[in-house]
Amino acid sequence: MLFNSFQFLFLFFPVSIAVFRGLGSLGARAQQLGLVGISLFFYASWEARFLLLLIGSILINYLIGLVIWRCIQQEREGVASLFLAVGVTANLLVIGFYKYAGFFFNNLNDLTGTNILISSFILPLGISFFTFEQISFLVDIHHKEIRPADLIRYALFVSFFPRVVAGPILRFAEISPQLANVTRTVLAGEDLMVGVTIFVIGLVKKTVLADGIAPYGTSVFYSASNGIPVDFFTAWSGVLAYTFQLYFDFSGYSDMAIGAARCFGIRFPMNFYSPYQATSIIDFWRRWHITLSRFLRDYLYISLGGNRRGASRRHVNLIVTMLLGGLWHGANWTFVFWGGLHGVYLIINHAWLAVSGRSATIAKLRRSQAGAGLGWVLTFLAVVVAWVFFRSSSLGVAFTILKGMIGQNGVTVPAGLGFALEPVRGFIAMLGISFSDESGSAFVRSYSWIAVLFAIASLAPNTQQLMRRYNPVLDLPELARLERDNERGPIGCLTWAPARAWAITVGTLAFLGTVSITRISEFFIGSFDRRQCVRSVISCGSRPQF
Repeated sequence: MLFNSFQFLFLFFPVSIAVFRGLGSLGARAQQLGLVGISLFFYASWEARFLLLLIGSILINYLIGLVIWRCIQQEREGVASLFLAVGVTANLLVIGFYKYAGFFFNNLNDLTGTNILISSFILPLGISFFTFEQISFLVDIHHKEIRPADLIRYALFVSFFPRVVAGPILRFAEISPQLANVTRTVLAGEDLMVGVTIFVIGLVKKTVLADGIAPYGTSVFYSASNGIPVDFFTAWSGVLAYTFQLYFDFSGYSDMAIGAARCFGIRFPMNFYSPYQATSIIDFWRRWHITLSRFLRDYLYISLGGNRRGASRRHVNLIVTMLLGGLWHGANWTFVFWGGLHGVYLIINHAWLAVSGRSATIAKLRRSQAGAGLGWVLTFLAVVVAWVFFRSSSLGVAFTILKGMIGQNGVTVPAGLGFALEPVRGFIAMLGISFSDESGSAFVRSYSWIAVLFAIASLAPNTQQLMRRYNPVLDLPELARLERDNERGPIGCLTWAPARAWAITVGTLAFLGTVSITRISEFFIGSFDRRQCVRSVISCGSRPQF
């Protein structure tokens, strides 16, 4: 049951809200239990066989958390650390088995010539997300940042249905107090209005924008995966189409999750903040998948030493963090390469900051409008190149696409555009550009889509800016807070308010988002986990040699 399905929109979601609010007269405990039941039903609607895995994971992690807390209270730090290690290891083994066993044994086969057979198996829904959340729960208890709440509240924290598919990655400290005071939402009509508005914005991002441009990117990567060379304009159209498809798909899901949670009076942390407006790679990672960046920073990068041991050690820590962050997205060397590439980007960015810190001239250039503009162009291009690896099914496919992007497979223009380009046809030929036999309609449609989505992603206000007067998310970053407080200019004029004009606008968007549900399409991020080979069957014998 997807957020962008009629079953969710017209049955599950409204019934859930009605049940939740109906339980309000019975108190917070009844609402919490009701939400747990609703969330477990939602999870079971995907794969009922994995419901026991989720429940078992919740119970085991909760019990380990209690033991760690008890040991901390008794000043038995060594025992607490031991149970923390056991808990973290157990979580990693579970995700390792389901998500990475196939990847591991396939690579082992390649290295050793063994014949370990791998059978495909559907992954448990959201395992990457609830595993990270439960690891953070155990670590935060060990660091004395939180204390365990009751089991019902913890179960709701892990299973709450708006974020179970693809995040955001939550922390117990930010959600638990809200769950404890959940009864206040019975009369909070503002929560419902704000939540529905954010949800509708996300729905339009997904069904109208992301799904609308998806075919243009899919066809190009499909051709490359079948060994068909792609020319310059085709490669760029496919990569740019995917660049915007991924953003509007994932940020659309995040908006829908944030909006759905708000309808129950729960505010989630922000997950996106106009990442394609970033002026550096560091800035990009402050805006893209913010809750994952936060987790990697707090529980991996800082644990490795962070910035504390000099530039060289920081660079190593960055590379390790980003490599593991890439692997977290999926069991494929393309994800690892993508993570490593971003690690290199970050090292270059930090080196540039160090150079500019020693040169007043360079620092002035970096802070100027021209410097910011150049930084934006370079950042966007670097991100686009990295997405080639993220999207490709193999490194070979990625390099096929990259060859096309630099013109190694030729530069062709559809013959259908020949009439419009007739005055400069000779000049085009001098540049080595040829005309294909294709009509120009597909070319124009793809680049028109790209131009529209580029303008929205790089110029339009984001969801948080539109909804800023109503605190749409938890703990806005400083950048967002400064913009939120600035009520002047076009963004201030566009902020949402419970007025007739906005009601008509949201209603129109809801109609467009709903009628655009022409087929069921999984969210990109949520589907990564479910495409991996995960069950290994060891058989005897040598691997055949060819």
